[in-house]
Amino acid sequence: MKYIRILVALFLLTAVLSGCKEKMVTVSYPEYTKAFRNPMKGFREYFGPGEDKIRAEYPYPYGSMIKEYMQWNMIEDDSSDGIDKIIAYSNHRWKGVENINMKVIPRVLLVWVEPWHGGKPKDPNNPDDLNGWHWPKGIPPQVSPYKQIPGSVGAYVDSKDKRTPIIGGYFDPAFPERVRKLVEKIGQAWDNDPRVAYVEMGIIGEWGEHHDPDLSTYWPPHDEPEHVENRTWIPGMEKILGDAFTKAFKNKKVMVRYAYEFKDYEFGIYWDSWSQPQEQVRGYEEMKKLGDRWKTQPIGGEITWNWGDLAKFRSFEQVVADKHTRDYTIEQIRNLHCNHLGGITWANFNDPEFQKNAEILQKAMGYRFVLSDFTYPPEIKNGKPLNISFKVVNTGSSPFYYNWPVEVSLLDAKTHQKVWGKTLDNVNISEWMPGDDWVIERNAYRKPAPVNEVKSTISIDKDLPNGEYIIALSVLDPAGMLPSLRFANENYFEGGYHPMGYIGVNKKTQKTVIDKSLFYDIQSDETLKYKLTNNVN
Repeated sequence: MKYIRILVALFLLTAVLSGCKEKMVTVSYPEYTKAFRNPMKGFREYFGPGEDKIRAEYPYPYGSMIKEYMQWNMIEDDSSDGIDKIIAYSNHRWKGVENINMKVIPRVLLVWVEPWHGGKPKDPNNPDDLNGWHWPKGIPPQVSPYKQIPGSVGAYVDSKDKRTPIIGGYFDPAFPERVRKLVEKIGQAWDNDPRVAYVEMGIIGEWGEHHDPDLSTYWPPHDEPEHVENRTWIPGMEKILGDAFTKAFKNKKVMVRYAYEFKDYEFGIYWDSWSQPQEQVRGYEEMKKLGDRWKTQPIGGEITWNWGDLAKFRSFEQVVADKHTRDYTIEQIRNLHCNHLGGITWANFNDPEFQKNAEILQKAMGYRFVLSDFTYPPEIKNGKPLNISFKVVNTGSSPFYYNWPVEVSLLDAKTHQKVWGKTLDNVNISEWMPGDDWVIERNAYRKPAPVNEVKSTISIDKDLPNGEYIIALSVLDPAGMLPSLRFANENYFEGGYHPMGYIGVNKKTQKTVIDKSLFYDIQSDETLKYKLTNNVN
């Protein structure tokens, strides 16, 4: 009899617990199959200030970032100049990017093209011109033994000058300390600027690409068979730059030009010769040696199609139209976990054939978060906890490199306007990794992307009127806490929200799944933007 009473008690307890169990529903929506623009990934623009006409149409096709070469003497001419000058010139050059949801990648430069490589002076009628030499006051210009080869962009040195160093410029005794102080200032100006996506180190060499002169003797120089100290390379400058940028930038990711340098630092890479067979060893294979660096640091650069094997093409459209080159580029993107690439500034996106080819590359670059299995209760009570869960798979090539907040919100069922929202405190989207070890024949990673499952309990901290709402997900840009990053799913509302289903507050809903006729095309959304912080005027 004792055992019977125990069994009856257990049965009653089970029944009570079963009756109290929260009813849940699970919804999933199809993947958005097209490419689209998303923050800090994909194609990257570049415009020569005062020369190139910025596109009038919005959004920029696929791109969400602009490369900005910042001339040293425009952001700091006198050593006593403060960060206010850097901020003022940044505001001038980057005006309005927040209103079109664009970010910038600044790179400080001193020399566009050296005179012995055919460089031309800065246009006196265009103060923003990038051509020429941008040495600040206190650093004398370079005096060099190099001479330009007639009819060529190459350079040579007379035999009598075989060991002659370059005097001034990078090799001036005052230069190292001046570099340290400048990097400290740009860190103060840019490290918390919401317009900045990543920072390319730059400063040294033509275009700030860390060659002519080099930062090490790891690789032979461009114009000579052997290195000459204080001419082809700058002894000690690699450590000066590495230490300075590490100290100055705690929030923004810093990228350097060559993978074989800065081995003692955790920097990303801007490889400016993607798809070039001539750079297979120096670029691609050296970057492969970095192992898992891509998991925490961005890998990017540009497809430079005016030299090497790509010189046979006359436009970027022709580069990506060539199947062999396009497949070669995809292989590199997938294996190196490429986040972004430049080269498209002057491309014609009204060409349907180019649009199709560019879309293939855009979908491969960076992150691409596909959302599924969103589980939630169809009815909730004011003041009671809301339990949700969902799954995300990153089908792209790289992570998203900053931990932007994910918000759960309730939208008005008719107007689709937000009436309540709360960010999740147990989610780090920078940990949503893609797959690894690309298999060309399978067009897939040998190691598939993991499924990231998020479970969260949220308190409804606002008294909402009884009625029916739409529960939605969004990823917010911390600059203004506005929706910005989108999932690659069809269920989308204008303004950055992904509606997941109907939910009742103190009311039972008649349905949960949202009709697809209400969805908005992701790529067509022109409303996204972010807000500037107080230090940006």
